[in-house]
Amino acid sequence: MENKDNAMGQPVQPNKMGVLPEGRLLFSMGVPLALSMLTQALYNIVDSVFVSYIGENALTAVSLAYPIFMLMIAVAVGTGVGINSLISRKLGAGRHAEAELAASNGFFVMLLSSLVFVLFGIFGAKSFISAYTDVPETAAYGSTYLSIICTYCVGLFIQVFCERIMQSQGKNLYAMLMQLVGAVVNIIFDPILIFGLFGFPELGIAGAAIATVGGQTIAMLFSLIVILGKKNEVRLTFRKFRPDGPILLGIYEVGLPTIVLQAIGTIMTLVMNAILIAFSETAVAVFGVYFKVQSVALMPLFGVTNASLSIIAYNYGACNRKRMMRTWKLTVVTGVVLMAIMTALFLILPDQILALFNASEDMLSIGRSAMTIIPISLTISAVSICCSMMFQAIGKGAYSMYISLARQLVVLVPVAWLLAHFVGTVSAVWWAFPIAEVFSLIISTLLFVYVYNQRIRTLQPVDAAPAAIPGLDR
Repeated sequence: MENKDNAMGQPVQPNKMGVLPEGRLLFSMGVPLALSMLTQALYNIVDSVFVSYIGENALTAVSLAYPIFMLMIAVAVGTGVGINSLISRKLGAGRHAEAELAASNGFFVMLLSSLVFVLFGIFGAKSFISAYTDVPETAAYGSTYLSIICTYCVGLFIQVFCERIMQSQGKNLYAMLMQLVGAVVNIIFDPILIFGLFGFPELGIAGAAIATVGGQTIAMLFSLIVILGKKNEVRLTFRKFRPDGPILLGIYEVGLPTIVLQAIGTIMTLVMNAILIAFSETAVAVFGVYFKVQSVALMPLFGVTNASLSIIAYNYGACNRKRMMRTWKLTVVTGVVLMAIMTALFLILPDQILALFNASEDMLSIGRSAMTIIPISLTISAVSICCSMMFQAIGKGAYSMYISLARQLVVLVPVAWLLAHFVGTVSAVWWAFPIAEVFSLIISTLLFVYVYNQRIRTLQPVDAAPAAIPGLDR
């Protein structure tokens, strides 16, 4: 394919996502992405490790605040996925000016999204925590932590935006560095601010929150320097900027279902906390610990699927079906192998994982069953997650939402409630997760077959491609 010109009339070299061998491309993009997403997951898990040494009430408080932190991640990452998918499709079709317009509109909506959480942090954090616990110490810890991470969340949103701009161009090494900067700052300052080391004041749980938002803010500043200072295929400019309706629709056509998809996890966690707290606050703490550790375990898979999303979206825009499907098959095989390894680690090392969080005997007793039952679902989930990624890449993000709804609300929550009420043990509740994942696999497979027949199988080679590709014009 001949080179095309960008908005400045300068020739643009072929994007590597359309020419490099799929396996090499997936590895070179996926490894930096997995590492960068791993560092993102470390933000909250590092907080929990150090907070556990304040006391179990403090660990429970962070677990109660975790759903809102998950919701922030859902909005930031979901919007970022929409931006990434749209920009990649525009680049694949050679529409560079529209890709840059998508970037400036994406920055705008990220700022507006962060403002919502700022207002919640100022006015709603205390009421939220108080709704879940009447233990004064737990409530005080939780409201302090939650108000800080929400009020100063703009760093998180802009950092995620910058990462997605780089990912849409296949420059995932920069995305890794953006997250690594924030994670290093957080890890260094967590113990310093929590326990008052090296002359700093002892801030307790507030110190954990300050270290988190401080890392995010520094990562944001570094990310903006990279975006604005380096010559990129997609430039961020606000000269004569105004919100563009079709571009915003294109971002949220994929982004909104992805936000809902990830926000469903927040709703599920809130409901599960309500089910588990009927047993004990320790059960809530165990659930929070497991999901923070699981978030780390899933990051290699998410790194691969996010890299795959950019490659598939680009080649969908270029009508290259063979590259799309080869990339997807490689992603599925890689994902299943990675999750099988993670499942084995959970089954072999439950006590060692819990020991990281200063677990009491009661927490160890409850935690062992959680760490050996819930991870059974990880390997099954790999295929469903890969199917969801394909739907997002081609502009059918609503299907990802349907899968997540089925997994986490339609099946998981009712089954967990039934097991809690009719079996009556915490260990029985954990079995709801593998059961829900089997249903999710069935639905994912059926939707994938439908989408393949309707939108992928009929794609023509780029030289014979029709003028309009479904899902590209937004």
